[in-house]
This record gives sequence, structure tokens and C-alpha cells, in this order.
Amino acid sequence: MAIKKKLPSPLLIGMVIVLAALVSFLFLPGLNTSSRTTRLTVHRGMGFRTILGELHRNGTIAESWPALMTASIIPKLHHIKPGRYVIPPGMSNFGLMYYLHSHPQDEIRVTLPEGLDLSHVARILSRHLDIDSTGFMAAASDRKMLEKYGISASNAEGYLFPGTYNFVWASTPREAAEFLIGRFNHFYTDSLKNVALKRGLNKTELLTLASIVEAETPVNAEKPIVASVYLNRLKTNMRLQADPTVQYALGGTARRLYYKDLAADSPYNTYRHHGLPPGPICNPGAASILAVLNAAESGFLYFVATGKGGHYFAKSLAEHAVNIKKYREARRDTLQAKTE
Repeated sequence: MAIKKKLPSPLLIGMVIVLAALVSFLFLPGLNTSSRTTRLTVHRGMGFRTILGELHRNGTIAESWPALMTASIIPKLHHIKPGRYVIPPGMSNFGLMYYLHSHPQDEIRVTLPEGLDLSHVARILSRHLDIDSTGFMAAASDRKMLEKYGISASNAEGYLFPGTYNFVWASTPREAAEFLIGRFNHFYTDSLKNVALKRGLNKTELLTLASIVEAETPVNAEKPIVASVYLNRLKTNMRLQADPTVQYALGGTARRLYYKDLAADSPYNTYRHHGLPPGPICNPGAASILAVLNAAESGFLYFVATGKGGHYFAKSLAEHAVNIKKYREARRDTLQAKTE
């Protein structure tokens, strides 16, 4: 008696065909994707369909619908983080979507020099990261964020610790601001806090004075002496009369100050008001902060530029007048040398 073999049902055959087509559609490389390396930039707020449109525009995919269907089958693939992607050639539909979904965000190295104010920090970050300067300024002035870090001022001026850092290119303005504040908090150890307390300075006062020192001189060896001048003035209730505070009050691009500028009506004008200004005038680096905490023991109350990159220091007005004369002579000699 012959045994009849049971043939697969048409339904089963159909299911196998559909499954094979689905596997090919999802996992076989190069069916819908480019044979060359391509690049994609995903900005914050871009929707999934917009991203697919960019992939089609730059030649990564021949059609948008296969990638859209792939993400419909596996919904989590809709979530693609902002970032800059270098896409390998010949990927499958699933491989491409999974790559974009799971790939870590790229980083970019940014240097923030000492002594920049908030607006300059914002401009540098906006040139390198996917944020605009206005957004960063707003984030650095957010009341809830400031309260989180115990900052009583109206913004984070002074707390944006200078240095060279790796930022995620797609950082939000708040993430960038919190990162820089976090760098300061990491630097400002308990031992430094104790030194500041012995000096009679809270965190804001320390950063305010350090920011003035930062703005006065780029010479690290001089900073403890400059700090001593201002600490001596504070002790004797003399006005600080620091030119950089006037410049900060005036705003705009740094320029040579005139006598009329010294009358500017601002709480930051230390020619008109006693004591420290309301807050930092820039973001000081470690050397300036440590200079305040380890200020030189001196009787100096005055200083003036040498005209050669440093400063002359004096204990009396008479000595200061002599130093001013030397500065003017050096400046005159420099101007003459330029005209010859």
C-alpha cells in the first residue's frame, strides 16, 4: 500500500514566503541602502519622518517607506537621538535603524579660556555645539537650576569653570551650563571652602574677587599680589577702583576707559561704590581663585601696569605716582617705536 506524503498547506507556504521576504527586507544588506559612507546630522526636535527625509536626500536610502515600515515593526527604532552620524555603507534596513537608534552621541572638544564672561562663553559653545547662545544664556539664568546649585545671583556668571572639555555635540543648553558649574563644584573642595571661610569670604565673594583678579592680570605669578591689594583695600574700607568692574558695567567690547566712564551709574562700578560688586564680572580660572585664597602678605594698596606685561605695586600714593610716571614713559616709548 503506497503511503501518501502530506503536502504543506497553501497557508503554510504563504507564511514561509512572507517570513522569508520579511527577513530579507529587514536583514539583507544593501537592498535599500547606499553602497558608500554617508553622513547625517540630527538636530534637537527633528521628527522621525524628517530624519528619514534627510536620509533619502543624502542618498543613505533609496526610498523612505522601507525604513518607515521597519520602525513600525519595531517601534523603539523611532527614537533617534540628536547627533552627527557617519553611516557605514551597505547596511540592512534593520541595521541602519538600529545603528541610528543605539549609536552613542558624538563628542566635541571645546576650550573655554579663563576670564570670559557669560555672553562670551555662550558664543563659543554655540559655535561648537548644537545650541544657540540665547538658549545658553537663558539656561544659565534659570532660577530653578541656580537654586539647585546654591547660586543666589541672577545667573551663573563666575561659576562656569574654564578649561578644555569634551561636550556631547547635542548637549542641551542646560546640560552644558550644569556641566560647567559641576566642574567648579568639583574643583571647590571642602579644604578650599575652609580656607575661604578663614578669609571671611563666602563662595560668591570669593568668585567675585577672583574674577576681578582674573581680569586685571594674565600673569599667574602676580595674581596673589593683586589679590592682596584688593583684600587690603577691603580691610581699610577703601573703594576697590577696579577698571574691569567699570568695563563690565558698561558692557560691550572691552576698550580703553576714560574718566567719564568712571562715573557710570552701576552697582558694579567700584569707583562709585564701596566693597565688592554684586557678583563676578567673568569666569575666573583656578589660578585666580587660588590667588585669592593664598593672597600675598603685603601692604600694597595700589598698582599700575608697567607697559611691558606686568604691574608696579605701591603702598602709598606717592609711590603710586612715581609708578604711574614710569608707566607713561614706557607707553610713550612704545608709541614712538611704532612710528619710527
